[in-house]
Amino acid sequence: MVRGAFVLDAHDREIIAWRAVTSGGISGSDVRDLMLEAVEARFDDLRAPAPIEWLSDNGSPYTATETRRFAAQLNLIPCFTPVASPESNGMSEAFVKTFKRDYVRVHPIPDAATALDEIAGWFEDYNDNHPHSGLRMRSPREFRRAQQTA
Repeated sequence: MVRGAFVLDAHDREIIAWRAVTSGGISGSDVRDLMLEAVEARFDDLRAPAPIEWLSDNGSPYTATETRRFAAQLNLIPCFTPVASPESNGMSEAFVKTFKRDYVRVHPIPDAATALDEIAGWFEDYNDNHPHSGLRMRSPREFRRAQQTA
């Protein structure tokens, strides 16, 4: 079994950062690493330039005091989805459905090691090539480039 977590930008739908593990689950340390990686990738800095909402699951790695404290240091405002309410995080749920349909289920994956080897390429393909109706049928990175040049 492979468990994963990802950071999805709600504006352009890009997967900015991700983690996948084969033992146990996603830890608080993994979540904090994702937060830092996402802030550095988006803002080329160790802090967001303005407070930004960070919507996540309500599991213990996300709601832990240490994670919330770290979020504040990065200028992130932790927000959590209600229990048993996947529709409250629709973009992430839609991404998971798309990722499973267009990547996981169409590739042979005999074991977890193979999945771990493939995931990075799948995320890159999704970010570079996967069209979204909400982005005028552009991929996340195409949409972002168009926004930057406009």
